[in-house]
Amino acid sequence: MVPVPERAYGNFFEEHCYIVLHSLKATSGAPKDLHYWVGKEAGVEAQGTAGSFVQHLQETLGGATVQHREAQGHESACFRSYFRPGIIYRKGGLASALKHVETNVYNIQRLLHIRAGKHVSASEVELSWHSFNKSDIFLLDLGKMMIQWNGPKTSTAEKARGLALTRSLQDRERGGRAQIGVVDDEAEATDLMQIMEAVLGYRVGNLHTAMPSKSTDQLQKANVRLYHVYEKGKDVVIQELATCPLAQDLLQKEDCYILDQGGFKIYVWQGRMTSLQEKKAAFSRALGFIQAKGYPSYTNVEVVDEGAESAAFKQLFRSWSGEQRKNKHLRGMGKLLQVKLDVGKLHSHPELAAQLRMVDDGSGKVEVWYIQDSCRQPVDPTHHGQLCAGNCYLVLYTYQKMGLVQYILYLWQGLQAAADEIKALKGNAEELDLQYHGALVQEHVTMGSEPPHFLTIFQGQLVIFQGSAGHNGKGQPASATRLFHVRGTDSYNTWTLEVPARASALNSNDIFLLATAGLCYLWFGKGCSGDQREMARTVVTVISRKDKEMVLEGQEPPHFWEALGGRAPYPRSKRLPEDVSDFQPRLFECSIQTGPLVLTEVVFFSQEDLDKYDVMLLDTWEEIFLWLGAAASEWKQEAVAWGREYLKTHPAGRSLATPIVLVKQGHEPPTFTGWFHMWDPYKWTNNQSYEEVVEGGLGAVSAISEITAEVNNFRLSRWPSNGRAGPLALSALKGSKDSSENELELGPKAGSGSSSPGSVASGSLPREQLRHQAVEDLPEGVDPAHKESYLSDSDFQEIFGKSKEEFYSMAKWRQQQEKKQLGFF
Repeated sequence: MVPVPERAYGNFFEEHCYIVLHSLKATSGAPKDLHYWVGKEAGVEAQGTAGSFVQHLQETLGGATVQHREAQGHESACFRSYFRPGIIYRKGGLASALKHVETNVYNIQRLLHIRAGKHVSASEVELSWHSFNKSDIFLLDLGKMMIQWNGPKTSTAEKARGLALTRSLQDRERGGRAQIGVVDDEAEATDLMQIMEAVLGYRVGNLHTAMPSKSTDQLQKANVRLYHVYEKGKDVVIQELATCPLAQDLLQKEDCYILDQGGFKIYVWQGRMTSLQEKKAAFSRALGFIQAKGYPSYTNVEVVDEGAESAAFKQLFRSWSGEQRKNKHLRGMGKLLQVKLDVGKLHSHPELAAQLRMVDDGSGKVEVWYIQDSCRQPVDPTHHGQLCAGNCYLVLYTYQKMGLVQYILYLWQGLQAAADEIKALKGNAEELDLQYHGALVQEHVTMGSEPPHFLTIFQGQLVIFQGSAGHNGKGQPASATRLFHVRGTDSYNTWTLEVPARASALNSNDIFLLATAGLCYLWFGKGCSGDQREMARTVVTVISRKDKEMVLEGQEPPHFWEALGGRAPYPRSKRLPEDVSDFQPRLFECSIQTGPLVLTEVVFFSQEDLDKYDVMLLDTWEEIFLWLGAAASEWKQEAVAWGREYLKTHPAGRSLATPIVLVKQGHEPPTFTGWFHMWDPYKWTNNQSYEEVVEGGLGAVSAISEITAEVNNFRLSRWPSNGRAGPLALSALKGSKDSSENELELGPKAGSGSSSPGSVASGSLPREQLRHQAVEDLPEGVDPAHKESYLSDSDFQEIFGKSKEEFYSMAKWRQQQEKKQLGFF
């Protein structure tokens, strides 16, 4: 193993294998990730050696290590997330890899094919127009000059990511001294195209459209199967155990398992009691499984030990309880029972707000509307906490954070609401968002899955009635006898739901209000606490002002059972504490450019991974956030649907009622920002767009003019007699003043052009020999397509009224027009 210098991280030579070790510096005891990467030209021996090194490292590092096998061009999201500017695949092997990256070397000619998805990669390709296509980005690297050519079908986001890689190369390999030029429109960038044609020759024919790269959609990833792996005599048996949704208790500590995620990825899980021999065989068993299934040889493999499972592995199971969960100090609403909610602390510690799912203590301004006949109708403040299962509501919450006004708009959907009301709910939410200039954070809430903050803003007084609301927004009595289920211990977690008025709806752990025509009974189950009783007494006044008769479970009067239609069995066993799964948040980029929704995960994410052109999905398990970049507002309508599709196709069998929150760039609540390690609220204040960077930030104009002039001042070949466009046979192109001693050679090797010893140098011909001359009458060696370039600078200025630099910076069609008018066409 030879260490790679840090400035060369992200450069991989195709004939090599590499080992990459990653650990989180800030988190002691966190699992390490150990990858071995196989180049597409790497030999079998090199692959075997890399595998044995990984095994040795794994034993040295101990159990808390996740092992990965990566193949060139098919790396895992985890691996790609390490190299933010992008991965560069380099041609060659040992000799060329002795120096991974040489800085300040300018005698270079190479062409990089850049695929600018969320994870950028670039490959060295043949220096020819045949390598180009319409859908990708290509970087012509000439040492002192780097030209980024953007295919006409590339998006602005792809162009921006490509430029980030180009600028990274400029800094790392040229010490920031190379100049960058960008070709977005060939007709506008004539000077840069002239340089490209000098190197690559004139382009013949049209460029082709690249085949879309094969991506795995969510349905394929949801097809999860678990296999038990064991030895029977001398044979290895792989037996299918279960399909999704999987339960964690299927994994036994004495055994080894293979988990197949739709052929997209293969996991090997090893229990802590498995033998060292079995652990050593993990990769070979996985590769044997891949071969037996007929999957591609590049299929990604991840080997996990019990207790060191990755976030992606855990989320393939319906729930996951880890050892670390027992030590979590901030989990769910339990913390709120111990301390009074401190608004200042929530705002200064957004990680607390995120884990508690609370932006504040609910003391802000509340406005409520219900949807009727496709329009929103205001609800009287005295009835704000009273919702109906047959309706949809908009609840606008206004609060202040660090002196700034913030908004959350809850879109509450009753389980009995009609489809047209649900559609009208979204339309009215959009109208409100326009009124507030796009500043609303929109949270889609389904009845029964209300987030803690939604309960808090009604201070424990939330009551959900059956049926639909009347014109004042208040629920109307459906019958003389009604039963209400009260759950909760304080104003942060209490809600009341109307249930069918029958005995089977009761539960010994809770409190119920039975409202009859003449009397109200407040029924206390044997398992309810003092806090529950105290909270229930304040809530029931919202439902009925009548006197309440307190009834203890087991001491009910006959009239109580008569009102419920007679006695019936109901749940009496003690309610188990809710299982809080030990899941880490995960961030994905959403894309549908090639058909179905494709999610690209960003592992070890930060605010840097949120780009203005992106739609990002943050899965915190209890909520789904859809983050819209400032330039991605066109996907606003689709974003929530993508969140629902994500839940629907999730292999863990997620609830479709999981709240979905739509967040726009610049309006992020602390419940979102708290999931990011560091958050800078001013990051995007002075952030330049891609267009602004290209127009004003590259500073390459003088260098381009200088190189263009040199292109025009060198010997040019005549078109070949066969009529096809051939390469410009330039002998050399000298770099700018501080270039290296070596001349930077341009164009194909000797013999590919047709220049003759008698060809003339530019600027040496009088205007009479060039102006209004037919092709056959031109002096030998003059390119008929560029007659004007043979004029002296003074003649050119006099005839065209501008310098050559100014002329070649014009659009190509305008150049042609002037040449026709002045006799040089």
